[in-house]
Parts: sequence; C-alpha cells; structure tokens
Amino acid sequence: MNLTEEVEQALETIRPYLKADGGDVSVEEITAEGTVKLRLLGNCGSCPMSFMTMKSGIEQAIMKAVPQITSVVAVNMAEQE
Repeated sequence: MNLTEEVEQALETIRPYLKADGGDVSVEEITAEGTVKLRLLGNCGSCPMSFMTMKSGIEQAIMKAVPQITSVVAVNMAEQE
C-alpha cells in the first residue's frame, strides 16, 4: 500500500462524520517532507469550526494511522488561520 492509499484509508475513518455535516475532504498532495495537503469540501470548506475539525479530527486520524506524515494542512483554509 502506498502513502496516498494509507492516508485515504485513515480519512475513511473520519469521513462519515464529515459527510454527516454535509462536508468531505480530498487529498491534494503529499509532499516529500511528509505534509498532507487536503482540500475541505462542501460545508467543511465554509464552517467556522473547520480549523478544529482539521486539528482534532482529520490531522490526528492521519498522523496516528500513517506515522511518516509530519503535518496536515488544508489548502483552502489559509484565509481562516
């Protein structure tokens, strides 16, 4: 299984919660340094709580399942940080 597949598998554990709120997430890129770049979709892209969802949910799920990953960022959340 490659790195992208491992990250996708980790995301599958949290996707039902995102979808329940009308959102989702897609992997845009995984850098050589181990950073996962995600795009928040649907309600996740505009929700004021999306930063907390990123840090406490998505980031933890990915970093726990895929130890090579060093950070997780949302490419379309920069304006909210």
